[in-house]
Amino acid sequence: MRNPIEFALNHIAAPHLGSGRRGTDRFFALARELGLSKVEIRNDLAGAPTADGTPPEVMKDAAEAHGVTILTINALQRFNEWNERRQSEAVALARYARACGAKALVLVPVNDAGFRPSGQDRREGVREALRRLKPVLAENRLMGYVEPLGFPISSLRSKREAIDAIDAIDGTGIFRLVHDSFHHHLAGETALYPERTGIAHISGVADRAIPLASLQDAHRILVDDGDVLGNLSQIEDLRAGGYRGPFSFEPFAESVQRAGDLKAKLQASMKFIAEKIAK
Repeated sequence: MRNPIEFALNHIAAPHLGSGRRGTDRFFALARELGLSKVEIRNDLAGAPTADGTPPEVMKDAAEAHGVTILTINALQRFNEWNERRQSEAVALARYARACGAKALVLVPVNDAGFRPSGQDRREGVREALRRLKPVLAENRLMGYVEPLGFPISSLRSKREAIDAIDAIDGTGIFRLVHDSFHHHLAGETALYPERTGIAHISGVADRAIPLASLQDAHRILVDDGDVLGNLSQIEDLRAGGYRGPFSFEPFAESVQRAGDLKAKLQASMKFIAEKIAK
C-alpha cells in the first residue's frame, strides 16, 4: 500500500482569523478540524504573533494545547541581500523560532526589479548569505529552507542554483529546498530534487488566459481539477523520488482567504488530491 499523502497548513490560507494568541488559537484549531497536525506560521501578516509582540512561549503553549507542530516560520525575506539589518533580523527570527518550537526558517530571496547584481555577484550573494546564516541556524537548532521564486524579477529562480550554493558552503546538514508548485511552474525548471527538499508548498491557478510571466501571488488558489500548474504531476514525482514530507497549502488569493466556507474548500482540495494521487 502506498504511503498516504500528508498535508499541512500555511497561515497564509487563513490570515484573517485575528491577531495574537486568539488568532493563533483559531488558526491551530482550523488545522485540527481538518485533521492536520502540522502548520507554518508567518511573520509577514498584519497582526502576526511573530511581529506583534506575542512572546514565543505563548505560541509554543498554543501549539502544544492544540496538538500541532510548527514546521516553519515563513520567512526571512531578502535573505540573499546580506547586511547588518539582515543579520539582526535573522538572529531575532531564529531565536523566536527556537523558543516557539518551530523546526525551520523559510528563506526567501530578493524579488525586486531594482535589485540587479551581475550573475557572479548574485550567485556569490546567495553563498555569502548562507555562510552567515549557517551558524545562526545551528546555534538555534533550526533548518533553513531556501525557496527559489519563479517570478521573472526574482534574484534566485533556480533550485539548481540554490543547491550549488548550499554545497559550496558545506551546508547540506542545515539547508534544504522549498519546493513550491507555483514557483516551480513559473521558473520552468524540470528537475525536482526530492531528496534535497524540506517542505513542499502547493497552490493552484485556474485562469488559463493569464500569461505565465504575468502570474502573481494573488492568482494562487486551492488545487482542484481546473489547475494549470501541474500540481498532481509535481506531487507524484516528488513522492516517487522519495520525498515523504508534508504538502502545505499556501493559497494567496483573497477568494480563498476570505471564503465563508474556507474549511470546506480546504477539505475538498485535500480530498481531490488524495483521491487522484491514490489512483
